[in-house]
Amino acid sequence: MIITQTPFRMSFFGGGTDIESFFKKHGGAVLSTTFDKYCYVNVRHLPRFFDYSTELSYSRTERVTNVNDIEHPAIRNAMQMLDMHEIRLTYEADLPARSGLGTSSSFAVGMLNAFYALKGKYADKRKLADEAIYLERVLCDEAGGWQDQIAASFGGFNRINFNTDGTYDVLPVIISPERKKQLNNNLMMFFTGFTRFSSDVQKANAGSIETREAKEKRYLEMLSLVDKAENILTDSAADLDDFGRMLDHTWNLKKQTGSAVSTNNIDELYDKGMKAGALGGKLLGAGGGGFLVFYVQPECQDAVKEAMKDLMHIPFKFEDGGTRVIHYTPETYVPLEEK
Repeated sequence: MIITQTPFRMSFFGGGTDIESFFKKHGGAVLSTTFDKYCYVNVRHLPRFFDYSTELSYSRTERVTNVNDIEHPAIRNAMQMLDMHEIRLTYEADLPARSGLGTSSSFAVGMLNAFYALKGKYADKRKLADEAIYLERVLCDEAGGWQDQIAASFGGFNRINFNTDGTYDVLPVIISPERKKQLNNNLMMFFTGFTRFSSDVQKANAGSIETREAKEKRYLEMLSLVDKAENILTDSAADLDDFGRMLDHTWNLKKQTGSAVSTNNIDELYDKGMKAGALGGKLLGAGGGGFLVFYVQPECQDAVKEAMKDLMHIPFKFEDGGTRVIHYTPETYVPLEEK
């Protein structure tokens, strides 16, 4: 039996510039971190006592005798890609899916990690990220960028550069433990209660009436903010509160890139947080729902919490581990045709 633990990610700046059609033309960069909320993938070979050969448990349960009959596209394609058979897979998570935290990509990374471990093979973080990108963007044909798979696999507080030649670099942000803790303490996350598929939001935004040139111009400005935000974090003389003010700036830019990024309800919630004292914030993920994160000075946090009293407050801490195998019990598996 294998159990993997894979963190969710929180993206601050540069989201959208990690989409292949953009960064292969302009380059891209994202500033993001993973934090201590995880998904868990439990995989073992299914004993041959049943009239089905594979059992999957996620938001629903599937039992099939042929991998091709699996309805969950990521599981089906991953099992075909890695030639997996006769398994029981269970998915659990600390936070809901479709909520802007890269949950589907964390699941994809954790599942691939578990499959390799079940085969007795080691896959490094880059291999897992690359194959999760291929799984979601090519095999499953889901719209979106590359940052989620990379963040989930590598973990930590990173600047991820996306290069025009189709490669990427993961660069840890060098920040003192005290400053990093201060940033963590100044961030507050709330669940809006709305969930959606990121790929659906991406497709809706792609069809917005704004011209491609206007959208590219906004993304280029959002890309320029990555350098500025990183400088604020790494320069101990800089005012950390400027990081929060820049979040407000990038969120206002993001809202203009597509009609599905925000809603009237989300705008009202965001305005409530700002009026209560937040310096800035943003909706996490592609948009349309999920989690709001605010940058709030300590003296204003009670007021923001009161303004958001109808929403669930989610305390969190940054984490550095990325995906990992937390339980490993080797199994002897003999394919049916070899018996």
